[in-house]
Amino acid sequence: MNMKRQEKSWFPWRLTGLMVLVVFIAMVEPVASQASDRNSTLMRYYCSLYYGRSSTYFLSNLNTTLSSLHRQLAVDRVRYAVARTLLNGESVWGLASCRGYVSNADCVACYDYAVAQLRVCGLGNGAHAFYDDCDVRYENNNFYADANIRAGVVICGNTTSPQQENFRKAVEDLMSDLRTAAPRIPNYYAASTRRVTNGNRTVYAIAQCNLNLSQSVCQECLNSRYSSLDACLPGTNGRAVDNGCFMRYSSTPFFGLNQTTDLTPFLGDDDSSKKWYIIGGVVGGVCFLLLVLAFFLWRLRSKNTSSRPQDKSTGSTDLLQGPAKYSYDDIKVATNSFSDDHRLGGGVFGEVYKGTLKDRKTVAIKKTIMASSRGKTHVDDELKILCNVHHKHLIRLLGYCNKGPFLYLVHEYMDNGSLDQFLYGDKSKNLNWRQRFEIIYGTARGLAYLHEQYHVTIIHRDIKTSNILLDNEFQPKIGDFGLIRLLPEDKTHLSTKLAESMDSGYVAPEYAIHGQLSEKVDTYSFGIVVLEIISGKRCHNVKGDESVGQSLLEHAWNLYDSGTHSNLVDERLDPSEYAIEDVKKIIEIALMCTQSPVSARPAMSEVVTLLSDKSLDEMPVRSTFHEEDIKIKVDALTSVSSNATNSSIQLSGR
Repeated sequence: MNMKRQEKSWFPWRLTGLMVLVVFIAMVEPVASQASDRNSTLMRYYCSLYYGRSSTYFLSNLNTTLSSLHRQLAVDRVRYAVARTLLNGESVWGLASCRGYVSNADCVACYDYAVAQLRVCGLGNGAHAFYDDCDVRYENNNFYADANIRAGVVICGNTTSPQQENFRKAVEDLMSDLRTAAPRIPNYYAASTRRVTNGNRTVYAIAQCNLNLSQSVCQECLNSRYSSLDACLPGTNGRAVDNGCFMRYSSTPFFGLNQTTDLTPFLGDDDSSKKWYIIGGVVGGVCFLLLVLAFFLWRLRSKNTSSRPQDKSTGSTDLLQGPAKYSYDDIKVATNSFSDDHRLGGGVFGEVYKGTLKDRKTVAIKKTIMASSRGKTHVDDELKILCNVHHKHLIRLLGYCNKGPFLYLVHEYMDNGSLDQFLYGDKSKNLNWRQRFEIIYGTARGLAYLHEQYHVTIIHRDIKTSNILLDNEFQPKIGDFGLIRLLPEDKTHLSTKLAESMDSGYVAPEYAIHGQLSEKVDTYSFGIVVLEIISGKRCHNVKGDESVGQSLLEHAWNLYDSGTHSNLVDERLDPSEYAIEDVKKIIEIALMCTQSPVSARPAMSEVVTLLSDKSLDEMPVRSTFHEEDIKIKVDALTSVSSNATNSSIQLSGR
């Protein structure tokens, strides 16, 4: 099982179909699980068998994925989990989903029953078990957005309601409301009851979709399951299961009355709702304009009646310490009037000069145009945010200076310049393997801080080797982060000249083509940078007889396809400095970061975990998964397994 890339078929067996045997075992009547005393009733499971795979690697990654799912479900109130292990050339994608009414303990128990059931699949490249309380699935491809809306299974009970017509109507009305409401509820789950007319029976029902689906696919899936349940009526219970959604009704309670969902807010007509939204928006807009007008009149009156300064202590950035402000004369003297001898380089945001301040401190001064329509207050607030970023792997903003349309930003100076100069520049000194790994690890930590640990989420948008600076100990520091926030609003989208300035080899396709911005844009760029660090080659093309005209990413994928991705390593590296397995794992992590769709890429905090040896000691013991009934001892070969301390990515000496 391998990672997937857009518009490329990944497995030969998908094309030929000659190596796959799919075994479907569908139960007409539910078979009760021997270990369960609740509703963990096995409804259906299937195995997809694939012959010829490397069992050791596959089972190791399968164990890691299943262990990760178990850990997530063990957290209180977590009912949905996904996990992926994409190392050693055998990829496993996993998903576990519990019904919304199930307690935490029963959710974990149901998951354990499902994993035990799927043991019969042995080395199947995919398997799926459906229980009343949960379903568990793993595959060797990214199935997260799939829903087989025409391949579901319906399981009906044997008992018929004595009030057939009234019971049928109550069920149909209730299930119709549930299929409408569930996709509109954030967790895609709804449970409700309905009283049968002229009788003492009550119908209990739920509808639920997996969270990996879009709202439209969830709606389509539930519509299909709703139609299929008609075959069970006027039976007193029925279940409709699918790879993407689940519906169930019964005249017997299977959840508490205190666990029902108020469906009323989610049953309004879409068109009617949109009309009210428009009306509300117009009315709200008029009220807002009146409030703004009243505010300005009040401010004008206050200024005329009092000369006291206004209190700004409640502003969102007022508690932050502002950057130091330098005079233009100081900046000019420090750079010898911005002479060419002091010029360090340039990029999207302007020219950079080396400067020496009055206190003999060496700094880097960036000269850029900031004629922003958003005004001085906006720039001051953004500078205040940026100068308060303090992290070992991020360049410090020390101060600034305004002069006409120019903004001069004073940063700390890095003795060894930028990373690109060491990888393929004029500098003669080469980076050894330990230094390269430290740069990869440090850059990941810096990005994780910007994305998740600072009080404001900062997306860099322009991660590349020239924006990674090295100090005198060759520790990386990311530069130019947050500067795009200072640009005028009409210059912050890739549809402008900014896109032409950015190095397209590093820019994620969804951002370059559609302008879709998220933290995963930086994750993609980080993956490209890692490939450059490993190979010592630029991302645009790879020189060589077999790869002329290829991008570095395409070249890396082709090597990965053939299982020879260790050939990507820079020939200047001493083979005695590293282990091939370690290098392969780093390359695979980089490829994970460049995957499509965006949801397949890990967060930078996950990348840090994959790269960090320290995280291994904190992992709980994982569950094991055997090949059929034969007990095979599988050595853990991945960096995220709790028992993998002997085979982890031991690269940094941590």
